[in-house]
Amino acid sequence: MPRVSAGLLTFKRVEGELQVFLVHPGGPLWRNKDFGSWSIPKGEVRDDEDALCCARREFEEETGQTVTGDFISLGEVRQAGGKIVKGWAVEGDCSAEVQSNRFSMEWPPHSGRRQEFAEVDRAAWFSLNDARKRMNKAQTVFLDRLVEELG
Repeated sequence: MPRVSAGLLTFKRVEGELQVFLVHPGGPLWRNKDFGSWSIPKGEVRDDEDALCCARREFEEETGQTVTGDFISLGEVRQAGGKIVKGWAVEGDCSAEVQSNRFSMEWPPHSGRRQEFAEVDRAAWFSLNDARKRMNKAQTVFLDRLVEELG
């Protein structure tokens, strides 16, 4: 059974152009990666959890902010590793200054030392063209669906 995550694609209009809010994964494995590594804020859906509730919870955990509004379903995508991501769009304006939850991992590998890292190390607003270059390739479908929904 594939893992299922849920996330939010926050968008705003600046001088008539759409911009989307993306996050960059934290930790040493992602430190020097940029293109293809950004994502919508998302996380795994718990067994007893509604996917949209999960998306909202994960947004708050990964950014330290809440977002409200009319949520637009963007369907789901399957990433290269098999994970299914369910997405929703919501219009809003949030800060790129994020306060993410943290996780612990052994680092460096096989050292026996555990270190803590932010789950998200940075966030930014991107034009649709820039977002396509920076996002996980499978998630770029959410951009197309957002444009379709907004007409």
